[in-house]
Amino acid sequence: MKDVRVTFTRRHAYATKSNVLKVVKTPGGRLVGAYRKKKRQGPKCGDCGTSLPGIKHLSSFSYKNTHKRERTVSRAYGGSRCGNCVRQRVVRAFLIEEQKIVKQMMIEKQKKTKA
Repeated sequence: MKDVRVTFTRRHAYATKSNVLKVVKTPGGRLVGAYRKKKRQGPKCGDCGTSLPGIKHLSSFSYKNTHKRERTVSRAYGGSRCGNCVRQRVVRAFLIEEQKIVKQMMIEKQKKTKA
């Protein structure tokens, strides 16, 4: 049920998602309304879509006021990819390079057998 003992203090009078009041009792015994901020989703991994651990869940414009260490983690693709996806990328790149080397060796082997 809506608490009628507390009214909105800002000019916006409708009970929307961005205009939520929490009733707080002051040390003087008065009831005042504290405006609640919306919960933020936080950054997600660009590959798999999971939430990135170690990074604060803030609104996009609030990140400019935070330290760089709070926005990223110290790893390649720190603020945009999760650790598992980075590991997959490294392994994939390694295997592709290995494949190229094996292919080159096979070509050299064929040249030797023909000559």
